Amino acid sequence: MAKHGKTYDDAKARFDREREYEPGEAIMLVKQMKRAKFNESVEVHVRTGLNVRHADEQLRGTIALPNGLGKEVKIIVFAQGEKAREAEESGADVVGGEDLAQKIQEGFDDFDVAIATPDMMPVVGKLGRILGPAGKMPNPKVGTVTMDVAKAVKESKAGKVEYRTDRTAIVHLVIGKSDFEELALLENYAAVIDELIRAKPSAAKGRYIRSVTFATTMGPGVKVDPSRVRDIVEEPVPA
Repeated sequence: MAKHGKTYDDAKARFDREREYEPGEAIMLVKQMKRAKFNESVEVHVRTGLNVRHADEQLRGTIALPNGLGKEVKIIVFAQGEKAREAEESGADVVGGEDLAQKIQEGFDDFDVAIATPDMMPVVGKLGRILGPAGKMPNPKVGTVTMDVAKAVKESKAGKVEYRTDRTAIVHLVIGKSDFEELALLENYAAVIDELIRAKPSAAKGRYIRSVTFATTMGPGVKVDPSRVRDIVEEPVPA
């Protein structure tokens, strides 16, 4: 078991690790327990009751967080001709084709989202072993393989993020930064929960949302009452 430093242990001592807090209380706690000198991300980890070994219980999609992520999203686009120009004008950080693919094969990974036009997928497909494990492979199901590259770039820059269950049926997402106002983080969290409920696979059985945990990048996790998945923005945020 990994050992944590004194600041981590001090933070952990500030709350009941077994208690499931209301979302507003949990947000307040994780903000108070910020440990690092940098502006940490605030994460939400949602354990679902899905059996991800079954294809009809896979959960994957995209969500536009109402208050963004609080960071610059770096985007690359595989496109050529007019579509390459559209991508550049929309704010893409790097645009290319075979040259960009070669750059990635040589180790370039300083980007958050990869977008491609359909005609570029034969080139992008060769990068599956690199982009797939990193969660950056363009996919038409989440809108990152598209002819409307301008829209895709703008949405990604505005805070549209991809989500998916991991092998243990947990969805991990960043919902903002530790310097966000509590209400902004709650609104982003509400959007995540609403989207997960909307996207619930029809084959899902039993309890869908099993547990929810908030944490900052370097801080301990705070359990959240999973039954409080509705009307969470209307509740008063603790002073």
